[in-house]
Amino acid sequence: MSSATEGRLFARRIVGVETEYGITAVAGDGGRTLSPDEIARYLFRPIVSRYASSNIFTPNGSRLYLDVGSHPEIATAECDSLTQLLNHEQAGDRMVDELAQQAEEALAADGIDGRVYLFKNNVDSVGNSYGCHENYLVGRHLPLRNLGKQLLPFMITRQLICGAGMVGRSGGGFDAGFVVSQRADQVWEGISSATTRARPIINTRDEPHGDSNRFRRMHVIVGDSSMSETTFALKVGSTLLVLEMIEAGVELPDFEMDNPIGHIRDIARDMTGSTPLALKQGGTVTALEVQEATLAAAAVWLEERPDEGTPTAELRRVVDLWTRQLEAIRTQDFSRVDREIDWVIKLNLLNRYRERVGEDWTHPKLAQVDLAYHDIRPGRGLFPLLEARGLVDRWTDDAAIGQALHAAPETTRAHLRGRFIAAAEELGAPVTTDWVHLKVNAPEPRVVELLDPFQPVDERVDHLLAYLEENADAYGRV
Repeated sequence: MSSATEGRLFARRIVGVETEYGITAVAGDGGRTLSPDEIARYLFRPIVSRYASSNIFTPNGSRLYLDVGSHPEIATAECDSLTQLLNHEQAGDRMVDELAQQAEEALAADGIDGRVYLFKNNVDSVGNSYGCHENYLVGRHLPLRNLGKQLLPFMITRQLICGAGMVGRSGGGFDAGFVVSQRADQVWEGISSATTRARPIINTRDEPHGDSNRFRRMHVIVGDSSMSETTFALKVGSTLLVLEMIEAGVELPDFEMDNPIGHIRDIARDMTGSTPLALKQGGTVTALEVQEATLAAAAVWLEERPDEGTPTAELRRVVDLWTRQLEAIRTQDFSRVDREIDWVIKLNLLNRYRERVGEDWTHPKLAQVDLAYHDIRPGRGLFPLLEARGLVDRWTDDAAIGQALHAAPETTRAHLRGRFIAAAEELGAPVTTDWVHLKVNAPEPRVVELLDPFQPVDERVDHLLAYLEENADAYGRV
């Protein structure tokens, strides 16, 4: 790969997020509780009715589908900047909440007084886990396992800056108490091709969704779902910076660990960041020291990185929040980040309730508060209420999220997919779409393969759209 292509990758990177939502329904009249499978059928009824499938691509370029375990899931369109990705991730919340409100109307029409709840968290009440997966495009010239080894120290300690927090249960040698990450107890390997059996931090399954001679897709499954926009920005923005530095050949501190996965649960239970991590070369380093050294390298990198993709000004905001969060951990004074970091915001809420119900972390009221924090419904969920009252900080705004709900990113391949889907829906044309292919099924099949996720313009797609228009009468457009 040429140095010019490598530069393009570290300066402008395709990134996407997959969010799985927990789902339940509560009967308002004391009637029977619907199973997750039953609720999911109500949730996806309008989708199946319209598309004859529970797995579709939408006009904003994202994928909406029903995942294993009756979890609604949104995979964002390909984005090439941080705020663009955040807007589309937040639009996903709105998309599934609209379906939930429609499901409640359908339940009422069937004589069922039920409220549908969607939770953007990662663990249910009986310990089942579901994920928030991050996808980062990297160059094929970088072996993913080698890249993963460089990333692992950062990834296992990243929970300190962007965990969602939760009331941890006792077990596995740990007492009940607060943990900073929901996913830390759910991953079992550092790097693996498995996803559900072993749950690695980094998944190496080779699915680039693009030109496999040029690209790899790094699939990160250790991160928590973020309710806070600022926490999301720190989670993804810090990772983007580390990937940029690795691809650009920036020398980073050698923190290769003897047993990285063996430390991740300890870190989750130590808000001081002082967990000692055994290094492969001998000696130890603390989780906080890993983050501080990585942050220091990122601050230097900001002064020389090409100002492409995510603007350097945005990444300065990331580094500022990263700096303040590490200072808060070092001093244990979280007052400068208590409107921005999910686990800090949640811990403050839980501590207020603990003052009322006692110090015992096993009190059921605390578990209720924990879960309510992740309810995505405006006016009902705890975090949406905090946001509506101006008690937490934001990174973007409602207008930008609203636009992302209906329009694909204009700077990536998703723009082509969005145009194609919107045209097909307007005409009622039979089409098939995935991340790479756009196919018209009738009157004669025609397909375009899009192997470059950076490319928002393609004359072949223009011809495909013209073909749709030429056959509008055959599709029965009114």
